[in-house]
Amino acid sequence: MDLVVEKKDKYTLVTIKAEKLDTHIAPTLKSELVLISGNGEKNIIMDLSNCRYCDSSGLSAILVANRLCKNAEGKFILSGLQETVERLINISQLDSVINITSTLKQAETQF
Repeated sequence: MDLVVEKKDKYTLVTIKAEKLDTHIAPTLKSELVLISGNGEKNIIMDLSNCRYCDSSGLSAILVANRLCKNAEGKFILSGLQETVERLINISQLDSVINITSTLKQAETQF
């Protein structure tokens, strides 16, 4: 399994287990995010600590998660970015749009 979804008390944790968040995983991730949102969840933490690579389809999935949470008046947090993924997010200027924490513990304190 490339991703794991865990329902917590105040949020849903989506952990990407694969090393690459790319065209192989992004469509499945987007589907999961829509299901999570459809179930009334509005707070999502996405843990990318296993990810060493992300392409445009991965960024698109991240933006879908951010939009779904915003539309539901919830909170989306991206956590555990590896250096290469963080650089891509900074270059894309998504760091000004998305709430990012370096650890899962930091993300959990925001709820």
